[in-house]
Amino acid sequence: MPLTQKPHRVDLQEESRISSGYLKIDRYRLRHERYVGDWTETLSREVMDRGAVGAVLPFDPFRQEVILIEQFRIGAWAAGWPEPWLLECVAGVIEKDETPEALAIREAREEAGCEITRLEPIARYFSTPGACSERVHLFCGQVDTSSAGGIHGLETEHEDIFACVWSLKDALALLHRGEVSNSMTLIALQWLDRHHEDISHRWRATA
Repeated sequence: MPLTQKPHRVDLQEESRISSGYLKIDRYRLRHERYVGDWTETLSREVMDRGAVGAVLPFDPFRQEVILIEQFRIGAWAAGWPEPWLLECVAGVIEKDETPEALAIREAREEAGCEITRLEPIARYFSTPGACSERVHLFCGQVDTSSAGGIHGLETEHEDIFACVWSLKDALALLHRGEVSNSMTLIALQWLDRHHEDISHRWRATA
C-alpha cells in the first residue's frame, strides 16, 4: 500500500498511573495516525516512567585510561544473565532542575570517586522506547585516574559500586570481545574507540 503521509497525530483518550513503587508505570489508552492515512484502533499500552538520565564515561587523556563501574543489576539477574554484576558507565536519574551535565559530575563523585573537569557530549537517545520513557544524555568526561578506584555509592540508596581503572586498550578489548552488555557503555566505548585520538589531543592541548 503506498505511503500517503508521515503520521504525526496521537489521540490520547485516557491516562492512569497503575504503579507508584520503585518503578512508576502509567497506562495509556490512545490511537495514532497510520502511514496509509487513517487511524489505528484504540490501543492500551503500559509505559515505565523513568524520565531523563545522564551517563558519563570517565576518560584520562594523559594516562589513556577509563573508569568503569561494576554493580548488581536486578534486570540482568531476572533475565537469567550468567553474571548480573555488570560493567557500566557512571549513570543516574536527573533530578528536578538539574542539568544532564551537573548529573554527570555529581554521579562521577558518588559512584566512582572522581572529579569530572570537562565534558564532551556523545549522544542523546531512548534506551527502550517501546516500553519506557527513559531518555539518556551520554557524555565522555575528562578525569585524572591516578588515584581513582575502590568501592563507592550512597548507603541511603543501597548502592554497592566497585570502580575500576582500565587502560583504554583493555577496555576496548572488552568491547571487541563482546563482553560489554549494556547500551550506555557500548555506545560510549564505541564512540571513544573512534574519537580518542582527537579528544586526547584537544584536552591535552588546553589542560
